[in-house]
Amino acid sequence: MSTKAKVQLLFFLVAYVTIGILNIKLGGLPPTPGDALKNVANRWIVGPSTGAWYQRINPMTIVMSFVIIGIIIWFAKQVNKDYSIVPTKKQSFAESIMEFIYDIVQSSIPDEKYANITFKIATTLFIYIAVSNLIGGFIPGISVDVSKTITDGGEVIRNVKFVLFSDTWFPPTSDLNTNLTYAVMVFLISQYFGIKAKGIKEWFKGFLEPVPFLLPMNIIGELAKPVSHSLRLFGNITGGGILVLTLSYFVKYLFLPPFLWGYFGIFSGLIQAFVFSTLTVAYISSQVS
Repeated sequence: MSTKAKVQLLFFLVAYVTIGILNIKLGGLPPTPGDALKNVANRWIVGPSTGAWYQRINPMTIVMSFVIIGIIIWFAKQVNKDYSIVPTKKQSFAESIMEFIYDIVQSSIPDEKYANITFKIATTLFIYIAVSNLIGGFIPGISVDVSKTITDGGEVIRNVKFVLFSDTWFPPTSDLNTNLTYAVMVFLISQYFGIKAKGIKEWFKGFLEPVPFLLPMNIIGELAKPVSHSLRLFGNITGGGILVLTLSYFVKYLFLPPFLWGYFGIFSGLIQAFVFSTLTVAYISSQVS
């Protein structure tokens, strides 16, 4: 580790411990673990509580999605601005990610026509999910504490309170809507590529193999792919956050969280981004090959 990296790490740890002490002094601690977790499943939802599902949105998901897109675009512009034959550190980092994913795609999809576009899809998903998991995994920021009350008339009222530096930034991947959207998108793309590569007759015959009466099972198996694809990422990111919150309570939110956040944000977060993009390649490869 370079001297600059050591200084940055030391600064982060000092800032984190200082913020933790201020949170304890100013905000106090929940008396029990149950109080610490009572609002963990609540989300900041805007829209009619009795309306259709598409009329309700989570503003934090939308806002943080644009923040992440902005970060990626900014980094891409920085790499492009300093692009040279002798690569800089940023260029080498970006090229190593793309080369790593392209090797996976090329080994799975020999046809260059589908390999190139699959590479773009898988790389985009990997970078977006990785950045989302990183900033939501170990970087303290603005979070939203939502408590829910139900009136005598049955109306649900959500009380929203913004909290600074007592939790990490909200990761869009902890919202099932985000993950399911990408999983359905991958499912539709893979089916479209399958029809385009094989023709609609050969594509449909794939559902009749090895014997025709397995058609319902094969259809269910295909429809289960986006469900498992999205729930895997959602469960790991959300479950990791709940586990960190639970364990953090027992050490009074001070010394253990940085190491837990480092694990779930860096190691587990990047692994889940890799798994999601690899499954994207595998699903498309199964249709075009």
